[in-house]
This record gives sequence, C-alpha cells and structure tokens, in this order.
Amino acid sequence: MVSTLQVESLKIFDEFGNHIGEATRDEVHKNGFWHETFHCWLMSIENGIPMIYFQKRSQTKKDFPNLLDITAAGHLLAHETVSDGIREVHEELGIEVNIEEVLPLGIVKNSINLQNFHDHELSHVFLLRRNEPFTKFNLQKEEVSGIVKANFNEYYDFAYGLIESIEVEGFEVNEQDEKITVRKTVYKEHFVIHENNYLFSVLELLKQHV
Repeated sequence: MVSTLQVESLKIFDEFGNHIGEATRDEVHKNGFWHETFHCWLMSIENGIPMIYFQKRSQTKKDFPNLLDITAAGHLLAHETVSDGIREVHEELGIEVNIEEVLPLGIVKNSINLQNFHDHELSHVFLLRRNEPFTKFNLQKEEVSGIVKANFNEYYDFAYGLIESIEVEGFEVNEQDEKITVRKTVYKEHFVIHENNYLFSVLELLKQHV
C-alpha cells in the first residue's frame, strides 16, 4: 500500500515565486525546489507580558526530532489554498480556529540546507494571539510531543544572540500519553535551526503586534 506521504504533490516555484509545476514531497526536498508552507505562531499576553509558544517535534519525526520549532506548521498541498493551511493548527495542536482568527504577516523565505535535505520554503506566516494563556491542547503525537512557552522579549534577545539561553515552561507527553509539566533552560541546540533571515523577519513582524 502506498502511503499518503509518498504521493503528496506540492506546487513548486522558482526563486522569484513563479509557479513552475508540481513535485512530490520527497522530490521537493531532494532537489531543493521552492514550495509553499503555512506557519502559525501562537502568542498570548499574561500579566502584561507577551509569551510565544513552541512545539516540541515528536521523536518519531524524520526531520529534526525532539527539537523546538514553530508552534504549528506544514506544507500546502498542490490542491490547497493558503487558507486551507489553518488545518495545521487543529491537526497538530488540537485547537479549533478558523482563518478569520489569525493575522496574516506575509510571505517569508525560509531555507534549511543539509547534506541530503534542501528545504526552500515560501512560508505564509500567521499570528494567532489571545489575551489569555493557551491551555486546551490535544496534540497529534505522531507530529508533536509537547508545547512550551517563553517570554517573547527574552526569546527576541536570545534569537539575536544577546543572551545564551531562555526559560521555557509547558508540558510534554510521555509514552503513556500523560502530560508531564516541564520548566527548563534551553539553548540554541534545542531548536530547529532556521536561517537568520527567516527568524529575524518573523520576529520583527511579531513584535509589531505585541
């Protein structure tokens, strides 16, 4: 039986954003084709302090297992519109949200190049912000094994290299599907390494809405 992952078709683009065809997900990452993704960052205001949320990628993920990453993100399939990408928030985090609730921040290029993995994304970036903590998570354990949050201003300094570590708190799900509270210090090696152009661009966009 052929898996869904193997037959996923994505639109591919040149570096200027012109649509040039379609390719499978494996072909996209092998050949470094530009393709579309949906990124949704969650932020909340707690006691007047802006907080930013990160997902912990499942240990079973093929790419970057156990690392902290964008709150919810995924590929846009060839037949999908940008608005369809909101499904990622529900699928990965279990949060019911519609596209009208998120704020579009624009398209930001995002590239990660490894030996046999070339990920060139045209990322449609969105912000989901609430004035109270997010608490009702029902994680898709095949994709996400935990959620943590950090002070946004501290993460901003951390991303720009002004401080070496930050404190995060949240929960992780163990093998028995139990939520285990976590509070710990994390460093750069605990995060998926996105290129600075992407990360700095997103942080400046988010900062406008803090």
